[in-house]
Amino acid sequence: MTARTGEQFLEGLRKTDRQVWLKGERVGDVTEHPDLAAAATTLAGVFDRQHSYAEECLVPDPETGEAVNISHMLPRSVEDLRRRARGLARISEATVGLMGRTPDYMNVKFASFAATWRDWLGPGEVNEEGAANLVAFQKRLARGDISLTHTIIQPTIDKARDPAILGNKVTLHKIGETPETIVVRGARVLATLAPFADEIAVYPALPIPPGAEDYALGFSIPVDTPGLVFLCRDSASATAEPFDQPLSSRFDEQDAFVIFDDVEIPRERVFLDGRPGSVEVYNLVTRTGLLDNLTTQTTIRALTKLEFAYGLATRMAATLGDSSPATLEMLGELLSYVEVTRNAVLCSTDHGREGPGGVYFPDGRALTPMRSLLATWFPRVNEIIMLIGSHNLLATPSRRELDHPSLRPLIDEFLHGAEGTSAEERAALFRLAWDFVGSTLGGRNLLYERFYLTSASRNRIISHLANSDRSRPDELLDGILASARQR
Repeated sequence: MTARTGEQFLEGLRKTDRQVWLKGERVGDVTEHPDLAAAATTLAGVFDRQHSYAEECLVPDPETGEAVNISHMLPRSVEDLRRRARGLARISEATVGLMGRTPDYMNVKFASFAATWRDWLGPGEVNEEGAANLVAFQKRLARGDISLTHTIIQPTIDKARDPAILGNKVTLHKIGETPETIVVRGARVLATLAPFADEIAVYPALPIPPGAEDYALGFSIPVDTPGLVFLCRDSASATAEPFDQPLSSRFDEQDAFVIFDDVEIPRERVFLDGRPGSVEVYNLVTRTGLLDNLTTQTTIRALTKLEFAYGLATRMAATLGDSSPATLEMLGELLSYVEVTRNAVLCSTDHGREGPGGVYFPDGRALTPMRSLLATWFPRVNEIIMLIGSHNLLATPSRRELDHPSLRPLIDEFLHGAEGTSAEERAALFRLAWDFVGSTLGGRNLLYERFYLTSASRNRIISHLANSDRSRPDELLDGILASARQR
């Protein structure tokens, strides 16, 4: 099978009988449900986009020659890294960076896992079967153009006790096995894109302690596997009209709490099954290239979103005739975020390194800081848009008011913008801005940007502790201290 079209993606969703629950009701066809259909259509456009920009978004499968999405690529050179970055940028444009979990997000993760498959073998190659299953799955993921979600974090019940994990009956763990399956029970958070996924993956995330083998799991299964339950948050697109809420009406990718109610996982779908040695594998496989690969995709997506936000804020200022120094400074601040992010992408690809099996990975030194910086920048982006927009974000007639024959002349007279901007153009722009920063979707997206790569503070701590080569800072410091002693 080759890269899918949007209609093929939608048809795949219609064929699954998943347990997706929304507002207390089990959803039937997600492509027709009023709270979900718009996002399904948007994602279908993402699949179509890879064909519209085939030269940038598709590459031949190295074994079959069939076209697959470029996010599945195992780069073999710096030029491959550059090409993949261009393709990922083109994909992100379909949602102006507002959907963080388009399928390429998971694709680059499993491309990284496949490139470092030897790490999955474990001590004494105890997990040889699981490593082979993972490599086979990555090929199937690419060739089937599967829409994949994941759930990798344990639920928060009691922060004083949860980190210990041992004996935790809430978080996902193995409760049994048969010759053909392992049986798992528990919950995980948070499966973004769950209503629109074909499969769901579980794999290592945060480290777990020795003795936690039952929690050291990795697998991928269809979303309609018996016992798999998805509890969705309230929809941000439930009442959204395209003019009134141009973002909410298209880009709500949804998030779901996932319950595994005694789910049987076929052994051929298991990457890590909790046997002795699994904890060592679990704690190793996220350290060798995964974060660099993942952060490439997320940084490119964030760059597109920052460019969109800069364009939005600039247009808002022009519509208000606002060229005050304070506003110009804030616009320059947004532009600095754009360019630093762009430079991180360029530097990481241009200085890519060869890893296991001749696969190239981007340079993490340029990407690691973005994991904390972006989490602090996006709240400031929203603040700048609010400061520029001020009360104008709330003085925005709706589509129905604009279409009302007695109101329209008054709106045209009193609610137009500067430089010949019509009242309808002004309303459309500021409604979009409010949808970006103040709507349900805007609030959800801000929360996402703060925490989807863990918090900024956690990333700073990890970055410092992982920085083992401090020779140059020490040399600079020791030089000054030595010269001071000689005086």
